Amino acid sequence: MTAPRHDVEGLSVTAPSDTELVLSRTFAAPRALVFDAFTRPELLRRWHGARGWQLVVCEVDLRPGGAWRFVSRGPDGAEMGHGGVYVDVEAPGRLVQTEIYDGWEAGAALVTTVFDEHEGRTAMTATVRYPSREVRDSVLRTPMERGASQAYDRLAELLAETP
Repeated sequence: MTAPRHDVEGLSVTAPSDTELVLSRTFAAPRALVFDAFTRPELLRRWHGARGWQLVVCEVDLRPGGAWRFVSRGPDGAEMGHGGVYVDVEAPGRLVQTEIYDGWEAGAALVTTVFDEHEGRTAMTATVRYPSREVRDSVLRTPMERGASQAYDRLAELLAETP
């Protein structure tokens, strides 16, 4: 794997291949709680998205073949929707799902998220595989890193206040 391409407030983003991005961050919480925060709508609504964005639609059918759909609204009223299908669910250690944004014609990404706990801290590693290098590079040109970093900061804050 390559060295971190960028590290913002704890988020590491690497590009280990022409079609992949790997996002990783460690949270001061047990993996069952982190897994729940990634899969339970009542928790997702409290952290998912960059600062100023809120989930206005959060549908989760957490099972292989089950669909998920999120719509986020930004401070200026803009909305961004995305969704996909769960391919594999191994609570609390692993999630595999497809992901495609509304209006995105380049094809779905495959996201594999692994949660590894050590001494009460959970390392989250999300490997996102895109259909091509061009698609991966177009994602890198968006504010994805800033948005993901802010979302994971919000998640860390939620985890700190959750018993």
